[in-house]
Amino acid sequence: MKRREFLSTAGALVAAPLGGRLLAQSDRRRRLLYIAQPGIRNYQSYGGVGVLVFDIDRDYAFVRRIPTWQVAAGAEADNVKGIAASAVTGRLWVSTIKRLACIDLADDRLLWDVAPTGGCDRLSASPDGRVLYVPSFEGPHWNVIDGLTGQTITTIVVNSGAHNTLYSADGRQVYLEGLKSAHLSVADAATHRVIATVGPFSAPVRPFTVNAAQTLCYVNVNELLGFEIGDLRSGKVLHQVVVHGVSKGPVARHACPSHGIGLTPDEAQLWVADGHNQAMHVFDNTVMPPRQVASVTVRDQPGWITFSLDGRHAYPSTGEVFDVGTRRLVKALRDETGREVGSEKLLEIDFANGKPVAAGNQFGVAVRR
Repeated sequence: MKRREFLSTAGALVAAPLGGRLLAQSDRRRRLLYIAQPGIRNYQSYGGVGVLVFDIDRDYAFVRRIPTWQVAAGAEADNVKGIAASAVTGRLWVSTIKRLACIDLADDRLLWDVAPTGGCDRLSASPDGRVLYVPSFEGPHWNVIDGLTGQTITTIVVNSGAHNTLYSADGRQVYLEGLKSAHLSVADAATHRVIATVGPFSAPVRPFTVNAAQTLCYVNVNELLGFEIGDLRSGKVLHQVVVHGVSKGPVARHACPSHGIGLTPDEAQLWVADGHNQAMHVFDNTVMPPRQVASVTVRDQPGWITFSLDGRHAYPSTGEVFDVGTRRLVKALRDETGREVGSEKLLEIDFANGKPVAAGNQFGVAVRR
């Protein structure tokens, strides 16, 4: 049996079997869900360590585990902080609090593994996959990194507690959120400089998403069960929307009542996390401000939400799959050992004839690349 090798953070090699091509040339189209672990803090109980792959078209059957960083038995793993992919370059990137790794989507080879200055948080890739914006771990700056080589190009100092990052679909702007700031910063992707801010919102910004027209941002903020909406053109805050029908209470993670927000690809619905009540609240986004229309109970406290590229399925971080139209449970994911899967770092990647042709985005709006 052939083998492939992965370089761990300590420099040791992790070997894994490779039985020929992962995707046969006869596969005309294959849709796969990639889930990075440990994707809820550093808890290995939600699916261990590595990148789990599930086949969307085979009822989310478990396909394989891609080894990443080696962790000794009984030792703690580093939190995975982000995931991004590009069908253009055929690469997958995974960040932890300390490191950034690049994986070849064709054969799961680890191409490089670097330790950017200040660590890492939730990264984002340019539409062509050549540039990565990687926030330092809640630090003062973002590292701008070459997506092909892992080399740092420059840094952007914002002093906001660097955290979540989202490249615009046209590749011209990058949205930078720091968990110590009530503003959302906007960077010019050509000059790597902050050119605008949105806010101030009512409290520091947490997870957020942006509509395709890049006119509105939808943000979670500390202390709010719900979300706020900002105008990306004027920089002003337009609306605050509070979840009704449930009470706000303590949460196990993030210290934020709503940590997780996403637009369906058609932007007709907005899904918002509710940790205390173990629910996702659904809003009609065809009206402004969006109107609350339903709630979906999940098996754990949710901390993130994204969607399939076709918009049919919702993926909360609880490792469950919901039908967007009916809001019914489609699948509760488990790994190859039978453990319930959970992760805040996941996205869809589509293949045709064994090559990646489209990649989703961890921020809710599925961006085709």
